[in-house]
Amino acid sequence: MQEEEVIAGKHSVTEALRSGRTINKIWVAENAQKHLITPIIAEARKLGIVIQNVDKRKLDQLVPGVQHQGVVAQAAPHAYVEVDDLLKIAEDKGESPFLLILDEIEDPHNLGSILRTADCTGAHGVILPKRRSAQITATVSKTSAGAVEYVPVARVTNLAQTIEQLKEKGVWVVGTVVDAVEEIYDTNVFNGPVAIVIGNESKGMGRLIREKCDVLVKLPMAGQINSLNASVAAGVVMYEVLRRRRLQG
Repeated sequence: MQEEEVIAGKHSVTEALRSGRTINKIWVAENAQKHLITPIIAEARKLGIVIQNVDKRKLDQLVPGVQHQGVVAQAAPHAYVEVDDLLKIAEDKGESPFLLILDEIEDPHNLGSILRTADCTGAHGVILPKRRSAQITATVSKTSAGAVEYVPVARVTNLAQTIEQLKEKGVWVVGTVVDAVEEIYDTNVFNGPVAIVIGNESKGMGRLIREKCDVLVKLPMAGQINSLNASVAAGVVMYEVLRRRRLQG
């Protein structure tokens, strides 16, 4: 397990500060745009966090390929939670659990986008496998626009086992597959306790995971291309869950 995590970009660093995450140090590029980083520096000073002015190239090395906007923070490792914590969050809010299960989503940009939409739609948390899956990184944090600080993420060793445990607790597990009979607009399962499974970008859901689902649904496809990007598909389903719950009041 890495000792620390690097967070990059104005939104990610701001939300990490705001959420009370433990931040050890912030690096600021000497030529960074003042309007982007002045509020961050002010907040960091208030919290007594070490701020270091460095050459932009140092930041490029710290987070290769990430648009850091001249600000990078070194934080304590991302705090993952347990699946039971996610159910407790729903219970404390007096809401039916609304979870996402990501079956081997590999692209950190997809994971970041999914976390961002999960925050917008009121999902109680996201479950990922520990292996063969993107984990929380600077890229994920940046793509999530800071949502990673607010959407709890549970990492599990065995996804199939976790699905069984959720089913025992009365959560309906809904898989999204292109060849399902039922469309997301036809199903009535979204109103109650639900966990939506989103499959891998290219392979879709694994066979075992598919067999464990209570219901399989598909998104209607009107165009010539048979699939949506995983994070877009997840977003459509999450918003349909939110719409149903609003109708229900």
